[in-house]
Amino acid sequence: MQDLRDDIFKGVMTRSVTADIIAEDAGVIAGIQAAKDKARSLGLNIIRMVQEGQTVKRGEVIAKVSGNPKQIAITEDQLIGLVAKPSGIATATRNCVDRAGPDIQIVCGAWKKMPVVLKQTIRDAIVTGGGYFRISRDPFIYLDKNYIRMLGGIKSSLQAVAHFTGFKKVVQIKGRQKDIALEACEAAELNADIIYVDSGQPEDLRELTDLLNRKGLRDRVEIAFGGSVKIEDIDRFKDLPVDILEIGRQIVDAPLLDLKLEVVEIKEA
Repeated sequence: MQDLRDDIFKGVMTRSVTADIIAEDAGVIAGIQAAKDKARSLGLNIIRMVQEGQTVKRGEVIAKVSGNPKQIAITEDQLIGLVAKPSGIATATRNCVDRAGPDIQIVCGAWKKMPVVLKQTIRDAIVTGGGYFRISRDPFIYLDKNYIRMLGGIKSSLQAVAHFTGFKKVVQIKGRQKDIALEACEAAELNADIIYVDSGQPEDLRELTDLLNRKGLRDRVEIAFGGSVKIEDIDRFKDLPVDILEIGRQIVDAPLLDLKLEVVEIKEA
């Protein structure tokens, strides 16, 4: 298919054009490697580009490139999109991490529900923002509610994976088998490493932690919580006994960081 830009710019293709990509909002920049790769594939000269994870202010130049007019036109179409959405996700993640403070780990597993082509980009952006895309950075086996149901309960599920050494055992509890505090204790007694409370009820954390403390089990496990947690809820969790907080859609669905391209210099051949 004919590219109309070939005809539009045919009389000025000898010109060298320099353009800035500018942040329209403050945020955390992600997707820089993809942007560099695309710029090189387009034949652009990369004059300057910020680092992955760098915090920028509104109006700050995140990249300066040069090329012929067609290359610069394509840059606006193709390069900005590689940075804008990942930067929105990284910015939302960083906001969560900063708000949570050093005692709560922020994770986001909602990338699993996204199209395959986007998954790695989202995972990388979450890491750039200071969070993580899995409940643990160590190798682990995740026994979710469906595994537990199919295997016949928490005890039989943990017994089924007990022979896997070198893996943390993560158990999702929802209070479906018995009282959620009793489920937590059962998992801890059977050597679970992380108990993921997926009830959507933050008050469950105090009840089950109190019981774990009374039984001397709290130090054996990390407590994670998830279930429609929003960024504005984080302050509440800082006063609750939780080690890992899962925030899903508000990170993955974060608005893109708005960027624009401005031509700043044109040199005649």
